Amino acid sequence: MKVICTSPSFAKYDATPITTLQQQGFELITLPADAPLSALEPHLAETVAMIVAFTDVNEELLSKAPQLKIVCKHGVGVDNINLDATRARGIYVTNVPDANKHAVADFAFALILNSARQVTQAAVDTRAGHWPRIFATDVYGKTLGIVGLGNIGKQVALRAKGFNMRVIAFDFYPDAKFAAEHGIEFVDMEQLTEASDFITLHTPLTNETRNLFDAARIRRMKKSAFLINVSRGGVVNEQDLFLALQDNVIAGAAADVFEQEPLVEHPLFTLSNFIPTSHIAGYTDGAISAIGERCVMQIVQCIKQGERPVNVMNGLA
Repeated sequence: MKVICTSPSFAKYDATPITTLQQQGFELITLPADAPLSALEPHLAETVAMIVAFTDVNEELLSKAPQLKIVCKHGVGVDNINLDATRARGIYVTNVPDANKHAVADFAFALILNSARQVTQAAVDTRAGHWPRIFATDVYGKTLGIVGLGNIGKQVALRAKGFNMRVIAFDFYPDAKFAAEHGIEFVDMEQLTEASDFITLHTPLTNETRNLFDAARIRRMKKSAFLINVSRGGVVNEQDLFLALQDNVIAGAAADVFEQEPLVEHPLFTLSNFIPTSHIAGYTDGAISAIGERCVMQIVQCIKQGERPVNVMNGLA
């Protein structure tokens, strides 16, 4: 029984997930994150489970894997996995929605602070010998708008309370109990866009959220506001954001995610009021270890115990 893994961070800090698979009688096949189908194909006929990062799990791949029972996303977003095709074939698709919530929330808040205080620009200029006097903006006491008050968004909200921020939120499925307990106000997107000093995005990429922040919405933000995206590329229209930042429609933005990854160059990279990072928000030792363990747990549940795994994302009963 083969398990193909294309996540480069699987078991990076702790070999326990690998040991567990071996003890359960699985053969682990580790391939690069960008491995083409031709590299996967020699193993697919005997593969019962996959652990993937960004591998395109499409119809063609599935047609070559007759024994495949479960695809585990080594993370949260499953937009690289064909949910309809897997469901039609009776293949579970799972993710790990909360193992990296603290890591991503920490990173989102780091980008908020970095954007407000221009830490990256100060470091670049100081290293170049310019000793800049950068007059920045406060975070303390400002209004934070959170789009997607789920596992990660909630943790960002809790961190914001330490900065005495007013927190407002938009969510398609609002958790009224959590909001009431922590003094968070749910508002519509228009109110959130216009009232926030900082907007942070924590929503999956769906038909509803694609290009959620386009030119029209960005123009409705405060001129002094910052936009932070650690959710998915495509939630923000990158060309519209570039033009808005270039024209100082908003004060700045930061993104850990892009429509095409990895990136070598991008127009946004030329702007001093934009902070890019390389999809690393969830990369901490604790988060990575927990994600690997939970992926393996779900594989064991499905294959060895014959149970429905937790966190099924494609609606398979």
